Amino acid sequence: MPLVKKLSPFYSLTLFYILVSLILRIVLLFHPITQASFSGFDIIKIFTFGILSDFLVFTVLSGLLWLYLIFISNSKYLKPAGYIIFGLLVGLFLYIAFGNTILNEYGGALPEIGMAFIGLKTLLFGLLLFLPKYRNTIRFWLFSFVIFLFVTLILQNAISEFFFWNEFGVKYNFIAVNYLVYTNEVIGNIMESYPVIPLFTVLFITSGIITYFIVKYSKTYIEAIPSFTEKIQISGLYFVILGLSLTTIPYLATKENSQNIFANELQSNGIYKFYLAFLNSELDYFKFYKTIPSNEAYAILKNQINGIENESTTRKIIGKGQEIHKNVVLITIESFSADFMKAYGNENNITPYLDKLASESLQFTNLYAVGNRTVRGLEAVTLCFPPTAGESVVKRKDNKNKFSTGNIFKQKGYNVKYLYGGDAFFDNMEDFFTGNGYDIVDKKTLSPHEITFSNVWGVCDEDMANKAIQIMNTESESGKPFFNHWMTVSNHRPFTYPNNKIDIPGDAKSRAGGVKYTDYALKQFFTLAKKQSWFKNTVFVIVADHCASSAGKTELPLDKYRIPGLIYSPGFIAPQKYTQLMSQIDVMPTLMGLLNFNYQSKFYGQDVLQSDYKPRALIATYQDLGLIKDDVLTIISPKQEVKQFQLSLKPDQKMAPEFQLNYDQEVLNKTRTDLVRETISYYQTASDLLKKKKYQK
Repeated sequence: MPLVKKLSPFYSLTLFYILVSLILRIVLLFHPITQASFSGFDIIKIFTFGILSDFLVFTVLSGLLWLYLIFISNSKYLKPAGYIIFGLLVGLFLYIAFGNTILNEYGGALPEIGMAFIGLKTLLFGLLLFLPKYRNTIRFWLFSFVIFLFVTLILQNAISEFFFWNEFGVKYNFIAVNYLVYTNEVIGNIMESYPVIPLFTVLFITSGIITYFIVKYSKTYIEAIPSFTEKIQISGLYFVILGLSLTTIPYLATKENSQNIFANELQSNGIYKFYLAFLNSELDYFKFYKTIPSNEAYAILKNQINGIENESTTRKIIGKGQEIHKNVVLITIESFSADFMKAYGNENNITPYLDKLASESLQFTNLYAVGNRTVRGLEAVTLCFPPTAGESVVKRKDNKNKFSTGNIFKQKGYNVKYLYGGDAFFDNMEDFFTGNGYDIVDKKTLSPHEITFSNVWGVCDEDMANKAIQIMNTESESGKPFFNHWMTVSNHRPFTYPNNKIDIPGDAKSRAGGVKYTDYALKQFFTLAKKQSWFKNTVFVIVADHCASSAGKTELPLDKYRIPGLIYSPGFIAPQKYTQLMSQIDVMPTLMGLLNFNYQSKFYGQDVLQSDYKPRALIATYQDLGLIKDDVLTIISPKQEVKQFQLSLKPDQKMAPEFQLNYDQEVLNKTRTDLVRETISYYQTASDLLKKKKYQK
C-alpha cells in the first residue's frame, strides 16, 4: 500500500482543520464587531498567511495523533511481551488506587482522574490481549473515538474562537488563558449566557457525522498496519514538517504587521495566540480598557500621591527622625482570610497565637489584598504597585530590576533574602526575586535531616521556621541588618502537615487544620526567635498573600479580599488598631515610615500613618480592576466597561465596631465620574510605567 495512503488520518484531519479555520475567518470577517474596511492586500495576507499558519499549527498539534498511531501494532500482544506490559499496567493501577502517590498529595479529583485513565488503559490493553478474535473490532472503535475526539476539539475550538471574538473582537489573548484558572466562574458564566445543551448536542451530532466520513476514508491505517520501516518513514516525514513548523510559525506571526488591527487578528491562528498569551502573561490595558489623556491621568494621580514628579510616581520620602536600621522579617501567610481570626468574628479559635500577637501589634483592621493569587500578594508587598491587567509582574518576562522593597533595604546596607518552603521555581518566584536582588532560600537548600514533613508544596512551615531561625542567626553575626521575606506554604490544599501538633489530624485534609497548623508553626517560630540575640532589634511584618476564596456574587466581592496585617516589635511598635481603609501595597511603605527611612520612592503604596494619606484600596482579578473609596467600589473591565457599587455596612453584633466591615454591594444609582477617573488614573499610569520601563530601580 502506498505510504501516502497510510498518512490518510493525518491529512484528513489537517484538511478538516484548515477548512473549519477558513470558514471561521470568513464568518469573523463579516461579523458586526469587525468594524473595518480591508484592502485587497489585507485580504490576500489574511487568507494565504492564515491558511499556512493553520497548516503548520495543526502539524504541531497532531503530535498526539502521531504518538497514538505509531504505537498501534500486533507484536506487542505476543507472548511474553503482552503479559509483561499488562502486568506492569495492573501494578501501576493498583499503586495509584491503594498507594500514596504524588496525585494524593495534590488532593481533589486528581487521584480519581489518574486512576480512571490508567484503569481504562489497562482494561483496553487487556481486551486487546485476551480477545484476539475481537481485536480488529476493538481497535476500529478506538481509532474512531480518537478521530471523533480530534474532530470535536477542532469544532469546539472554532466555536470558542467565535464567541471570544463576539465578546472581545480579537483572537485568544490572556483573558482566554486565565479562563483556565477561573474555571468555576467561567463555566457558570457560560451556562448562564449561552444555550449550552443545544450547542453541545449539535456539536456532538456534527462531530459524529464528520467522523464517519473521515474514518471511512482513513481506516486503511488500522486495516493494514504500517510496518516498522513504514513507521520510520512516517515519523521521519512528520519530524521534518514539525521542525519546519516550529521555525516558521513565529516568523509568520511577525507578518501580522498591518495598520488594520482586525486584519492582523484575522490573519493569526487562535491556538498560537493562546500559546503566546501563556508566555507573555499580559493584557494590553490601552487596547481593552477605558482611558483618559495621559497628562490628565498623572495629574489625578498627583492629587492622590503627594509630591510625585510629572509622568511618574517618583518622589522624595523624608523620615521624621534618624533612620532606624532594625532587622525586618516579612511573613506572608498563604491563603489567610481576615475572618479566620477571632478578632474578625471567627468563633472556632483556629488562630489562638495570631490573635494574641494581634493584641500586641500595630494591627491593620481595614486592609485589602490586591488580588486572589500568591503572585499578586508577592507583587504587592515587593513592588508596592497596583495589580495591572493580565498576569502579575512576578510571572512576566520583564520582571527584573524593578523598584522594590528589597532594593530599598539593599540601599540601606541590609542582607536581603526570600525564604520559601517549596521550590522557588514554582510561579516564577526564583526568577523574579533573584532578578530583583534577593538571595533565595527554598526547599532545595534544606538538607534531608532538616525536613521532618513535606508534601507537594514543600516542607511544612515548622521546618521552614527552623531554617529561618538558622539563617537569621548566621546573618546577625555578619554585623549587617537583614531583611528576610518568608512565604509560608502549609495552609494550602491538600492541607497536610505533621500529626500530633494540633487537635486536628494532619491527614484530615481540613482547611481549618491548615490554618491552625500555620498558626502553631508561627508560634514555634516566635518562641525560638524570642530566645535569639537579634529579636529585640527586629520588626516583624505579618500579612496574608490573599484570601482563601475569591468567589462571590459580584465581580469583586469585598469580603473575599479582606486580609489581616500586623507589625510586631515589642518595645518599638506600640500596640494599636489602625482602622482606616488601606491596601496591601501600603504595608511596606508604612513600615519604612516607622523606621524613618529617607529614600527616593516610586511606590504607589503610601505610608498610611502620614497625615496626607487619602484612604483607598485597590483590588482586582486578572481583568476586573477595582478601587474602593468613599464607600464606593469602582470596577473597570475590558471593552471599556465601568461598574460602580454603593457599599453599605452590614452590622454584626459578634464583632467589635472596628472589625464590622462586611458590606452589601448595590449598583450605584448615579455614576461618580470623579471616582471612575481616579480608578482609571491608577491603572492606566501603572500600565504606562511598566510599558515604558519606568518602574525600574
